[in-house]
Amino acid sequence: MDLGIIGQAVGLFAVTNIDDILILALFFAQGAGHRGSNRRIVLGQYLGFAAILAVAVAAALGATFLPEPVVPYLGLLPLALGLKAARQAWKNRGEDGDDEDREQAGGPTSVAVAAVTFANGGDNIGVYVPVFATAGIGGMSVYAAVFLILVAVWCFAGRFFAARPVVAKALARWGHVLLPVVLIAIGLLILIEGGAFGL
Repeated sequence: MDLGIIGQAVGLFAVTNIDDILILALFFAQGAGHRGSNRRIVLGQYLGFAAILAVAVAAALGATFLPEPVVPYLGLLPLALGLKAARQAWKNRGEDGDDEDREQAGGPTSVAVAAVTFANGGDNIGVYVPVFATAGIGGMSVYAAVFLILVAVWCFAGRFFAARPVVAKALARWGHVLLPVVLIAIGLLILIEGGAFGL
């Protein structure tokens, strides 16, 4: 196996997914204390990233599932999830968040994590397609394998940051505000940078 292509894959993944660590840390903090939450977050991250890979590979092989003008509108997914999280945070303001409420909320769902991962990775697809197209089938396989291994590393890093006492305390105090703000900002950024709705 060519170590050069592995190094390129690691670098490409790190550069295009650095923002995912913050989002994962927020999701892990939101899910703290909920049974099965970590598993749902990891599953959602893998589902979302697998969808990004599938679209990028298909596009590199000549198929286009998502016409280019549609990609900016993926920003509507994190925007909608952010607005929903903001509404929930507003509804629960002033509550001290006892254990019964925490158990009821259940933390983030796999579908929500997958949707945010996929929408946030819309720009990744544009970067991956030309790289995959020039790498050929063998190269694409190496990129995909390295990327899927690194998704686990990213999940571990997000969980690690969410579990650090200082970070965990800050996320426990401000995570319910920070998560909607980050999701809304990501959604708006995707929409604006892509020129959706003539922005």
